[in-house]
Amino acid sequence: MANERFQSKLIALQSNMLNFAYLLTSNRDDAYDLVQDTMLKVLDNEDKYTENVNFKGWVLTVMRNIFINGYRKASRTTVLVDRSEDLYLLNLPQDSGIDSPEGSMTVKEINAAVNSFEDEYRIPFAMHLAGYKYQEIAEKVGLPLGTIKSRIFFARKRLRQQLRDLR
Repeated sequence: MANERFQSKLIALQSNMLNFAYLLTSNRDDAYDLVQDTMLKVLDNEDKYTENVNFKGWVLTVMRNIFINGYRKASRTTVLVDRSEDLYLLNLPQDSGIDSPEGSMTVKEINAAVNSFEDEYRIPFAMHLAGYKYQEIAEKVGLPLGTIKSRIFFARKRLRQQLRDLR
């Protein structure tokens, strides 16, 4: 019986879902696809819904998350196809975001700035740069997680200031 009530509540939201989907996608066909994907996802996860939660808000949040995940996936898989005769577009220099070689920092300058930090800031910051997670750094160094986070934050802030001063 609860299953039928859940489905009827979902069907009653279809027009709201379509409006929201159109707002997200700006395309009628994509909006219909998004509504369909959302309805499937909501029906698959019916057991995760609790009665005291706003049903419409829950469904629209599921829809928004599906849209965002699809957008991220599409942006990662975008491929540039150069159809020019001599592959001209692929030979164009890529913009690095740096105006000139003189305007960029060398790795030596950045490493020197990081190495100038006291050990209490340098070690957690270097571990963070190496890819360690905050919790792993806290365990290895033997300090609380909050202390590690604040030291990495202050190390970043100090590095930013030092590099700004070098320019």
